Amino acid sequence: MHYCITIQHPAHVHFFKHAIWELREHGHEVSVFARDKEVTVELLEAADIDYELLIRGQSDGMRGLLVDQPRWEFRLLQRAREIEPDVVCAIGGTAVAHVGALIGARSVVFTDTEHAPGNTITFPFADEIWTPSCYTDDIGEKQHRYDGYHELAYLHPDRFEPDPGVFDSLDLDPDDRFVVLRVVSWEASHDIGEGGFNDVTDVVTRLESTGAKVLITAEAGVPNTLRDRQAQIPPHRMHDLLAYADCFVGEGATMAAESAVLGTPAVYVNSLRMGYTDEIEAKYGLLVNCQGAYRHQRAIDSAVSLLESDTQWEKKRAQLLEERTDTTAVILEALDGS
Repeated sequence: MHYCITIQHPAHVHFFKHAIWELREHGHEVSVFARDKEVTVELLEAADIDYELLIRGQSDGMRGLLVDQPRWEFRLLQRAREIEPDVVCAIGGTAVAHVGALIGARSVVFTDTEHAPGNTITFPFADEIWTPSCYTDDIGEKQHRYDGYHELAYLHPDRFEPDPGVFDSLDLDPDDRFVVLRVVSWEASHDIGEGGFNDVTDVVTRLESTGAKVLITAEAGVPNTLRDRQAQIPPHRMHDLLAYADCFVGEGATMAAESAVLGTPAVYVNSLRMGYTDEIEAKYGLLVNCQGAYRHQRAIDSAVSLLESDTQWEKKRAQLLEERTDTTAVILEALDGS
């Protein structure tokens, strides 16, 4: 079989990498087409995945939807006609749904984001749409639900074991008390009009008052006074850091869920919420959702409370892992189609 997988975001590299490795090991041809958003190329190189960049540069917001998306789809259509894949697959999947329909390839789309703007122009054209069982929308007969999260495609214990070597380049030890703080740029199309923290400096000050160190990872710049707190590690080592952290606090749902499935309690600070962040909070108590007008203060209070808690987070993680599946196995099942 010839599979075509598209990568448009750093998280997509993590999601598909184990499936790509296994498919290639079993003799299948896998064409990987990418866009160089943020650290996507660096992660592909670190994962030793052969790929082809279809377009360089990445616009956010409405320009990304109105200008870059048509360019991306046109280039993907050109290459797909040349290589003639049997199956095209992506997260979000607007381009693969359209291209698959045009070239007669089966299109498989994964999504866990109910509010993604591209859903309305993707779902009608996709052959299959795979979502976590906690996905709150009913897509219809094309929808396939599975008991997992995107993050378990690469952070399930069968796929990942944290490496304490991540501390070799940090002024930090695994036993030190520390928080990973994530700040997003708010320029993505699904983030338009949304918000998170009111004042990052205030968050850092309050967290450090507990005696914890704060390591910041940011899509955009941070105030000059906080630059010395930025985590200076390669992007592919971030999950090692999250696994050893005492708490995660951030505006990004993906990193909040990553932390939770690793057994690190997470505070998700964003006016948007999703089925999977709701479920991880309600069923497993490994995540706190902070939305609404008072989300900033609630996030700080929640993080301080988590840092002072004696909860056995590994027991909560064990329950999650018992009830949720290795999502890479789901990807391989979806691509196989039998």
